[in-house]
Amino acid sequence: MKIIIFGLTISSSWGNGHATLWRGLCKALIRMGHRVVFYERDVPYYASMRDLHDIPGGRLELYADWDGIRQRALNDIGDGDVAIITSYCPDSVAATDIVLAQDRVLRVFYDLDTPITLARLDTGEHVPYIGPSGLSGFDLVLSFGGGRALDEFRRRLGARNIAPLYGHVDPDVHRPAQPLPHYRSDLSYIGTYSQDRQQALEALLLAPAQLLRDRRFLIAGAQYPQDFPWSPNIYFVRHLPPAEHPAFFGSSRLTLNVTRRAMAEMGWCPSGRLFEAAACGAPIISDVWDGLDAFFKPGSEVIPAETASDVVSALEAGDLELAAMARRARERVLDEHSSSRRATELVELLDHASRHRPSALVVEEA
Repeated sequence: MKIIIFGLTISSSWGNGHATLWRGLCKALIRMGHRVVFYERDVPYYASMRDLHDIPGGRLELYADWDGIRQRALNDIGDGDVAIITSYCPDSVAATDIVLAQDRVLRVFYDLDTPITLARLDTGEHVPYIGPSGLSGFDLVLSFGGGRALDEFRRRLGARNIAPLYGHVDPDVHRPAQPLPHYRSDLSYIGTYSQDRQQALEALLLAPAQLLRDRRFLIAGAQYPQDFPWSPNIYFVRHLPPAEHPAFFGSSRLTLNVTRRAMAEMGWCPSGRLFEAAACGAPIISDVWDGLDAFFKPGSEVIPAETASDVVSALEAGDLELAAMARRARERVLDEHSSSRRATELVELLDHASRHRPSALVVEEA
């Protein structure tokens, strides 16, 4: 298949979780023999932190404005098989207009920010990446979260055919690596600053750091404010490119996963960082949310934590116990949550949607 994607970014991993996911998924699709074209608006804040300049075996279309790329996009759609529009794509509504206006390609919307979308709908906010007709015109809607989110998309946005496509990890990129002294920590955390993660981060990292002054804590991420409540034993890496993630995780005695509040409240929405840490062989502490046990077995593959005391107890566990837990989690993620596994799931969903779209049914009946 020729798959055309209109997304937020694949070229820069700075300040977003989309790029790493798309890199792994596109690589897996290309290995399977599919052709991939990714349209990304060339914005200054990603251009200044760009850590990928082309898609090996695929095509990256960086463009300054939609009018300048519209005809090229139409040409790709004209000989394509699938067009995917994603959440937070800055030109998603314009791309939706041209994709829904034709019936050649399979029309797909992929919301990689499902809980954020539904939280905006709850408060009556405008969702800029979804047009006025909702999602009813798409042949397939993919959701980063499962559970009740799927019913909400059907009920509130008119999604006719919807399925979860969860996060994943590329084991070629995220794998065990030798520790590096400057990333050494007792507890690490990777995440762009987000106010709706702050309460959990304070409970599960900042408070333990206050209690354990002799332990070393490390945060990596972008957009942390000047008034963030640092303490002397919390260290900071402003931007950690994907190539450095394995060494970062490999230097951590334990690493922390904190889910954005909307994702945690919705449930069934695992962070990509959770899979990355497991693939790198790092023992994981995670906040608790509905569905966590469907991805990792609590107490055996991941340590669930709700309070600072839970984290303190985890830090007191023996090295052999933590290593065994990390090994089990890595085996689970390689088997069930790799990018190649998700690519296979995506192709199966696309094939099913193609066979059951209304136009295909009319042809078969004729």
